[in-house]
Amino acid sequence: MILASQSPRRKEILEHAGFSFAVHAAEIDETPLDRETPPQMVERLARTKGHATVPFARKLGDDLIIAADTIVWTPDLGMLGKPADAQDALRMLTLLSGRTHSVTTGVSIIRIVGTATREHTFHETTEVSFHMLDDAQLRAYVASGEPLDKAGAYAIQGRGAVLVRSIRGDYGNVVGLPLSRLVHELDVVYDGTHDFVLDALGG
Repeated sequence: MILASQSPRRKEILEHAGFSFAVHAAEIDETPLDRETPPQMVERLARTKGHATVPFARKLGDDLIIAADTIVWTPDLGMLGKPADAQDALRMLTLLSGRTHSVTTGVSIIRIVGTATREHTFHETTEVSFHMLDDAQLRAYVASGEPLDKAGAYAIQGRGAVLVRSIRGDYGNVVGLPLSRLVHELDVVYDGTHDFVLDALGG
C-alpha cells in the first residue's frame, strides 16, 4: 500500500492501525476551481494525488493507493487552508473563535489491477466548535509554531485541543484521515475479497 500524502498525522494514524505502507508525496496544483464546494474540492484533490502516484506504485509493485486532502471551512467564511505565515494563522483563528466550523477530508482509494485501476472516492465531514478565545490566548498558540502547517491553523491532536469546545463526528477526520470509514470503504475496490476490518482489528 502507498499513502499519497506527506502528512505525518495521516502516516501516524495508519501506523497505529497496523498498516504497512510506503509514502509518496504527490506534488499537484491545489488551486480551487470556480463554484467548487469544499467537499468537491477535497475529493478532486485526493483523486488527483492518487492518480499522480499510480506510476510510482507500479514501479514498486504495490497495488493499493490511499490519497487524502483536508479543508476547514464555513458557509460564510469559505475555505481556510494552511496559513501563509503567523499573521495569517492569527487571522484564521480569530475568525474561528467562538464559532462552529466544518472539517472535510476527501479520500481516494485506487486499486491497481494489471493495466487497469479500480477507484473509489468519498468525503467525511466533522463539525468542530471553538471556545471564545481572546487575543492573548490566540497569539500564544500561534507563537508555539504549531498552527503554521495545519489546515485552519490548528492541530486538534496537539496544543490546539485546548481551543476546541466540542466536536460532532469523526475525531480522526479532524486530524486528517477518517480511519474507520476508510477501512470499511476499502471493501468497495476489493468486492469483499479482502477483510481490511479484520486486519485492522489484528485478525
